[in-house]
Amino acid sequence: MSTLIVIAHPDRTSFTHHVADRLAAALPAGGVEVADLAAEDFDPRFTLADRHSYLVAGDYPADVAAEMARLDRADQLVLVFPVFWWSMPALLKGWIDRVFANGWAFGVGEGGGIRPGLGRLTAHLIPVAGSDAALYERRGYDRSFETQIGTGILDYCGVRRGLTEFLYDADAGGAADDVDRVVAKVAAAVGA
Repeated sequence: MSTLIVIAHPDRTSFTHHVADRLAAALPAGGVEVADLAAEDFDPRFTLADRHSYLVAGDYPADVAAEMARLDRADQLVLVFPVFWWSMPALLKGWIDRVFANGWAFGVGEGGGIRPGLGRLTAHLIPVAGSDAALYERRGYDRSFETQIGTGILDYCGVRRGLTEFLYDADAGGAADDVDRVVAKVAAAVGA
């Protein structure tokens, strides 16, 4: 099994990076690739070149094609990111906007129906949340997160859903106690 871990946090000393590093260390050597979108200076802006790619279902910009190749090498995808405004950071959303593109991640089939293109990939999410689980449940953020990311992105592209393991209460330090459990659970799910 090959795993791509995608990190979307600008601070290399962040808790998000700590979690991703721990997960990478728990996986078999040689079977994991890490994409640190901020350190790699990935441009999340959807440009006219991306719009052209969407319209023709191909002719992808070079940086997008490189990310697609990374994903093509992986069986498992793990997204590790802080929760900003009850969703993923703009950097990760822009990566998805640009890389999960028409003609590759999905296409339009007969009669205008969607033809998912990433059915070979399993995705796991490790959102790092500043608030506690009770707030997410009380406000329905957990359900909206599931709808937006699970249904709206993963299901749309045919990605198999793996685990979603929130690390809650990170701002107050509460998530630190759960890192071992989450890392072990996700590592086991990706086949370590």
